[in-house]
Amino acid sequence: MAVNNIFEEASYSSENNNPCMKEHLLSLKCLDENNYEQKACQLYFDNYKNCSKFWKEVYITRRQQGIKPDIPTPEEREKIRNEHLKNIKR
Repeated sequence: MAVNNIFEEASYSSENNNPCMKEHLLSLKCLDENNYEQKACQLYFDNYKNCSKFWKEVYITRRQQGIKPDIPTPEEREKIRNEHLKNIKR
């Protein structure tokens, strides 16, 4: 297996297992661009924290209801996010 394929697989695997991978990477990018000044990236950290909290609640609910997989697939996540946003707007 080529080195590039290993990294692609790791990235795909991480994205499948971590619904907040995008937020995680954005916070790391912010740190890198701001010489690791954490105050400059607080918005990114908060966004990642909110994302993690949301998906943890989804995970717990799915486990309690016996829904598999515990972590929704990337294809399911958009629908779950949209349903959540609809409920908030009510």
